[in-house]
Amino acid sequence: MGAQGVAVTCDGRELTNFSSNDYLGLASHPEVSAALIRGAQRYGVGAGASHLISGHSQAHERLERELAQFVGRERALLFSTGYMANLGAIAALARRKADVFEDRLNHASLIDGGLLSRARLHRYPHADSAALAGFLAESRAPVKLVVSDGVFSMDGDVAPLSALVRVCAEADACLMIDDAHGLGVLGPGGAGTPAHCAVASTAVPVLVGTLGKAIGTFGAFVAGEGDLIEYLIQTARTYRYTTALPPAVAEATCAALHLARTEHWRRERLAALVSRFRSGARALGMRLTDSPTPIQAVLIGSNQGATSAGEFLRQQGFWVGAVRPPTVPAGTARLRITLSANHEEQQIDGLLGALARLPEACLRC
Repeated sequence: MGAQGVAVTCDGRELTNFSSNDYLGLASHPEVSAALIRGAQRYGVGAGASHLISGHSQAHERLERELAQFVGRERALLFSTGYMANLGAIAALARRKADVFEDRLNHASLIDGGLLSRARLHRYPHADSAALAGFLAESRAPVKLVVSDGVFSMDGDVAPLSALVRVCAEADACLMIDDAHGLGVLGPGGAGTPAHCAVASTAVPVLVGTLGKAIGTFGAFVAGEGDLIEYLIQTARTYRYTTALPPAVAEATCAALHLARTEHWRRERLAALVSRFRSGARALGMRLTDSPTPIQAVLIGSNQGATSAGEFLRQQGFWVGAVRPPTVPAGTARLRITLSANHEEQQIDGLLGALARLPEACLRC
């Protein structure tokens, strides 16, 4: 496979890529690539040590400032991956005497963070703020942490953020949102799910974002008030005890962040492509999740049916992920189709045409 983009080469054959999280089409943008090269020429390839030893550079410092500004928070703290950001933040905030409440469809890194924190983990039904309120009312823990994806990675739906904020305020609980799939895509300027839902930054005191999806590079961050960031610096083990993100990647991310913030046409085009796909898929009678985002799940049901459908699409020239349990609940195997601002309308129409030709056997398995 070559460079990330809407066309990829696999086994010598070019396929149209509908399985990447590169929503804004920045992963192979020439300005981002050029910034990476300049960063490598200045800083070398590796950071050499953790942030707290000698690995924190001017590039990291600049990126943290720009990320905080991007999401409207006082400070941001870089982590090497989104998985590490979630594990580190939950473990640092929850500790043993806490209760952690998580949406059942949260990303695995959030669930693992709750389990590994050694707090009591409670999982509420998907997007059910009333059930969450009931769980919170029963809790006697001195610390209550509610954790949810902003955009759910397999369904593409947006968390009921306003309701979560209200429930947390009533229960004196802290709200943490992982906006991995909302950052860059939703909200004014791509500021993410809280901005999209018109929720004040103070109502979501812990905001996690990843840089390897819409921003197109690599790494992650936690954003919030200054005291939160200082606390995480001292207590988040996945921050303290790992090598820092390469500074060249931080340089590239600053360039990508500028494009994401200023080139509004990318979000506008993406929204138009999402609408085009959903209209066409509904006309075909496809079962879709309720998603306004670039993540479009076509529900198949059976594992074999989803696998067969994915292979059929590949034969037709389209790279589409077939997702099965345990990544999704039993009986909801699906095609996870993701759209990019770099897709053309004819590529969307071509995929719809291929979906229309899916063999009946794929849908009956």
